[in-house]
Amino acid sequence: MTDTVDTLDTTPALPTVRPLPGSAPRGRADQEVRGDGWRVTVLTDSLFRVEWSPDGAVEDRASTFAVRRDLGAAEFSARPVGDGVEITTARAWLRYDGREPSAHGLVVELRGADSGRWRFGEPTHDLGGTARTLDDADGRLPLEPGVVSPNGIGVVDDSASFLFTDDGWIGTRPEGGRDLYVFAHGRDYARAVRELYAVSGAPTRLPRWALGNWWSRYHPYSAESYLELMDRFDEEGVPFSVAVIDMDWHRVGSVPERFGNGWTGYSWEPTLFPDPEAFLGALHARGMRTTLNLHPADGVRAFEDAYPAVAEAVGIDPASETPVPHDLTDPAFLRAYFELLHHPLEEQGVDFWWIDWQQGGTSSLPGVDPLWLLNHFHHLDAARHGGPGMTFSRYAGPGSHRYAVGFSGDAVVSWESLAFQPEFTATASNIGYCWWSHDIGGHTRGVRDDELATRWVQYGVFSPVLRLHSANNPFIRKEPWAFPAEHRRAMGDALRLRHRLVPYLHTMNHRAAAGTPLVRPMYHLEPHRQEAYGVPNEYAFGSELLVAPVVTPRSRESLLSRTRAWLPAGRWTDVVTGAVYGGDRHVDLHRPIESVPVLLRDGGILPLAAPSERDATRNPTALEVLVAPGASGHLDLAEDAEDDAAGPGDGAGPAARTPLAWDRDRRELTVGAVTGRGDVVPAEREWTVTFLALLPAGEVTVDGAVVPVTGEDGRWSVTFTAAAGAGAVVRVGAPLRVGADPAEAVRAVLERAQTGNPEKLAAWEVVASGRPTVERVAELEGVGLPDDVRTAVVELLATVVDAPA
Repeated sequence: MTDTVDTLDTTPALPTVRPLPGSAPRGRADQEVRGDGWRVTVLTDSLFRVEWSPDGAVEDRASTFAVRRDLGAAEFSARPVGDGVEITTARAWLRYDGREPSAHGLVVELRGADSGRWRFGEPTHDLGGTARTLDDADGRLPLEPGVVSPNGIGVVDDSASFLFTDDGWIGTRPEGGRDLYVFAHGRDYARAVRELYAVSGAPTRLPRWALGNWWSRYHPYSAESYLELMDRFDEEGVPFSVAVIDMDWHRVGSVPERFGNGWTGYSWEPTLFPDPEAFLGALHARGMRTTLNLHPADGVRAFEDAYPAVAEAVGIDPASETPVPHDLTDPAFLRAYFELLHHPLEEQGVDFWWIDWQQGGTSSLPGVDPLWLLNHFHHLDAARHGGPGMTFSRYAGPGSHRYAVGFSGDAVVSWESLAFQPEFTATASNIGYCWWSHDIGGHTRGVRDDELATRWVQYGVFSPVLRLHSANNPFIRKEPWAFPAEHRRAMGDALRLRHRLVPYLHTMNHRAAAGTPLVRPMYHLEPHRQEAYGVPNEYAFGSELLVAPVVTPRSRESLLSRTRAWLPAGRWTDVVTGAVYGGDRHVDLHRPIESVPVLLRDGGILPLAAPSERDATRNPTALEVLVAPGASGHLDLAEDAEDDAAGPGDGAGPAARTPLAWDRDRRELTVGAVTGRGDVVPAEREWTVTFLALLPAGEVTVDGAVVPVTGEDGRWSVTFTAAAGAGAVVRVGAPLRVGADPAEAVRAVLERAQTGNPEKLAAWEVVASGRPTVERVAELEGVGLPDDVRTAVVELLATVVDAPA
């Protein structure tokens, strides 16, 4: 297709036009087989590229999906079959007849333990990827394909994507050809995603501050009212790291009628923001970064401050007041768009942009989606100073994971919307999409439901990016103090926990940039267990945690919400309650409004910022490390410079690592010496190590010196100070045990329950009888408790009790 691609002249060169870092779009010539009008490239032993075109041309330039096709040497054999070829690798077999792909002419089969076959045109039965937007979706919606399938074969059809020329500009390709990437990975889903990244580029490593809380509301704030709100949050002890300013930052109501509406704008509204630089500086002084909303579709009109310069740049007489159309396929406009509209605002203090494109996928070049152009060129422009680049925009299709944070659209306020978001977010990893940011709490329509709002915020804590958001409606609020006491407390605690999680999240951020998404469905962990496919709203949250969000209202009888989960083999400890669950089973998890089920694996190590650390823009001076001591474990805490632009780029390792390791046999928790750039972390830190275990029977030492133990059965701690260059060793003198007697927790469930007191007493007598658990569970069936109360008691009786750690 090379000879027929239309391209545009990029002279003079634009700083935002360059190939993506690390791109290598030409495949290996020794791993391709060609015929008349077709080519098959063996990218790896489980990934094939199949091309066919009616004019016989093939394509070696990068596409929106494929930016690297040289993935290293792969062994294969090929033999001619008629006009086509049969290719065999260690993992797969492909037969192609050399004609326009068809069900009888293109077939791929797996080899080895996983069986599976796919013919062109047949469904792959993949498990879904993601979707462009949740706008107006009140619950489930269809998902675009992913590369993960229990049948073992996934396909990315790249036939209609536009291209990037060698210098990074835009090209189109003729219609009618086929360009397919066939992922033949069996149930090795992790490898399928890694190889998707290998061909499509690494996910963006987010700046640390992007992992804290974002405040967003569609509301005409003034500079004064916005800063007053941020100060109120600070007084409440509720931290935020990102200030989102929706469209009213620019002129809306003051746009002269002859220019149309104020949906698109680039000029500050002076009645609300008389001194933008001072406003943005005040947010920075509060430890916050700022993004402004963009609706760029209407171009640049004559009321804009920058209109004269932009008009002249594209050859329009400013006196004519002719609108400058939004057209990123025009090099002159692209240059003006960034240099004259955005860079001056960034010099005032804007940190990144919220690109809110809603106008479809058509541009002045056939097949070129303007959303793709916005995402791509904004990303390159944001990275122009050497950092990884920060953008916030909508999903545009496979390959969008390269462009930082995704905006999922205007969520409807309903339990159905909340119930779909965990599955939607986890399933996105099947197409490599890591960083969805939802309208936490819902954006529009619906009814006020304080429990729903609280559960949504709690889910947001364990979603990739927590951004509260509301419609331009005074009755849709997200400030915790706008809710009754129990919900206010729960929301505030959730938002504080999110900031405490930033050390863990940033460590997983680096892990995601290296190829493992933060949020993954359970079947990524256990692809050969059928149970893992039946819990769509349960997911792995990084390497250490399983999360089963609460997405249904609580029971009227128990006042608890019930969530069904499946636990893989091993033991799992709830980080809030301390209850320990045996794995390899289904379990109903019941939680009050204060918490959701978050389970730490045996041997898991969870680094948290100390409660006093609220500034997500810097590495904390005090940390707490939670340890589930039933198995040995290791985690390297990843940290970067405060200004992430000075840190490594996409996919690179962190500036500094602090190894954290628990040796179960030696009963030692080691905080290792910092490796890498020690200057990016405090020279000395206060560490609190918290063991999710029964109180120790012997002494606990730090570097040989006995230290006091604080806490109680199920959760106890030691605190010490250590130099970054030296680290420290915590040693527990006697063997540990986990799993406390659940009697008090059962008593709390029964006391809370809105049901008959005689039935409660009968249940309590069963629980306190001391008989084997299986007998007590059976006898509870006959005492007359409501089902939601009985299953909550059964959950607790089935937890691990006083077992060796």
